[in-house]
Amino acid sequence: MNEKELYADLGTLTKNKDMWEESIPYVSTLLTHESLKIQAKALWLLGEMGLVYSLSVQKAVPDIISFFDSTVALLRERAVNALGRIGRGDFHVIEQYWVNLFRFSLDEDPGVRLSFIWASENIATNTPDIYANYMPVFEKLLYDKDDKVRMEAPEIFRVLGKRRPEYVRPYVELLQQLSETDENRVVRIHCLGAIKAIAAQ
Repeated sequence: MNEKELYADLGTLTKNKDMWEESIPYVSTLLTHESLKIQAKALWLLGEMGLVYSLSVQKAVPDIISFFDSTVALLRERAVNALGRIGRGDFHVIEQYWVNLFRFSLDEDPGVRLSFIWASENIATNTPDIYANYMPVFEKLLYDKDDKVRMEAPEIFRVLGKRRPEYVRPYVELLQQLSETDENRVVRIHCLGAIKAIAAQ
């Protein structure tokens, strides 16, 4: 199959969830495909498969991690996303790589920094305790130079605020200030959402 046909085939597989578990080895082989588009799609799909079949995707995790060092921002982004989804399904599958994720809070590419936040939200959904000592990392992202990153940053405070409000309470004053003064409307709304999540506990 050429790239277009293969990409379409992966699109069909994405919708056919009954085939996911048995297709994990096949999709894993596509991580070495010559096409960056196919590699990126395979990384994304392995993440989605790993959310549901975390243990079945375990063998592919080291190959996914290898993209952490890619010079292509999209591939770093997709690898971080995949680890977040797999870690949401079963943290133990990605536990040894989890601390390594934090390097991406400082990635030069805003899409990768955004993916780091998103992956953290996924993992924190079912394994919030591990974030107790990492809140300052997310505080810095509230001031990121990229609007999309700043729009997503309050969401990790919301996710953790629902589960471990004590982690977020030290930041309520800051979130309140941003909710009133930030120039970006979505940032203001998301900061309010984080505050409400804590207040509801």
